[in-house]
Amino acid sequence: MTARKTSNSSKVTLPSSIDDTVKLLSSADYVAERSLATAVFLSLKMGRPLFLEGEAGVGKTEIAKVLSSMLGRRLVRLQCYEGLDIASAVYEWNYPRQMIEIRLAEADGTKSRDGAREKLTGDIFSERFLIRRPILQALEGEAGAAPVLLIDELDRTDEPFEAYLLEVLSDFQVTIPEIGTVKAKEPPIVVITSNRTREIHDAIKRRCFYHWVDYPDAVRELEILRRKAPGASERLSREVVAFVQRLRGKDLFKLPGVAETIDWSQALQALNKLSLDAQTVNDTLGVLLKYQDDISSIQGSEAERLLAEVKAEVAA
Repeated sequence: MTARKTSNSSKVTLPSSIDDTVKLLSSADYVAERSLATAVFLSLKMGRPLFLEGEAGVGKTEIAKVLSSMLGRRLVRLQCYEGLDIASAVYEWNYPRQMIEIRLAEADGTKSRDGAREKLTGDIFSERFLIRRPILQALEGEAGAAPVLLIDELDRTDEPFEAYLLEVLSDFQVTIPEIGTVKAKEPPIVVITSNRTREIHDAIKRRCFYHWVDYPDAVRELEILRRKAPGASERLSREVVAFVQRLRGKDLFKLPGVAETIDWSQALQALNKLSLDAQTVNDTLGVLLKYQDDISSIQGSEAERLLAEVKAEVAA
């Protein structure tokens, strides 16, 4: 049975099979290979985090967005970066408000009364002074409406933060010393992504279902373009895919991802192009390639040679 909306809310039931998962993703114009759909299905079915690794621009982050949209769940996104700490990722205390509370208590003279200091300490470390960051927000979701927690680009963080995540991913809980343990009523749907700029510790991966998201083959990439850039002519879409596929066979510092393929197709449409020509390819390589050395290695004669191969392939 396919995923469907429940009668009392916009929340959608989870897919009941791999085929239903493929349909769920496809309904949001995400063209997934079956192995990826299998990983997504098992993650949803068994309540385990999904760890997606692959090059930038291949659609890892989009999975979380699609699940949020199609399942009617709130998306909570934690964008990782070097130096990310608990205060930014989980929670912190509202120190300015706490100081105001202390000053008001001092002005009122309550600090001189018996037990007032203990009461004040309890007051300023109550939940009304707690600032909830993405992970805590995701854990505090209501039962039956647990959000999708996207931990994006985990490889950008430091190893100590990875260690902290172990409690979150194992037991779906965090410990706040002043309050106690906060445990999810219903575990959120967790999607973790990594561009593999460094290796993630095995302890994290063991708690997740893992999938490597690779570049699509030509057939799947063409289908993606038909959905994401439907205004392009069939000939232009085929030429764009064939050209990008050839670029991925080159020794470049950064190969173009699916996101760049879509951007290039949309840029060519903005230029009112129905097919590729050498001048346009050279002028728009910056949409596909993000490093000058890569652009320089392709511009000119190499671009013309690749374009000739593309024209011959599409015409065949």
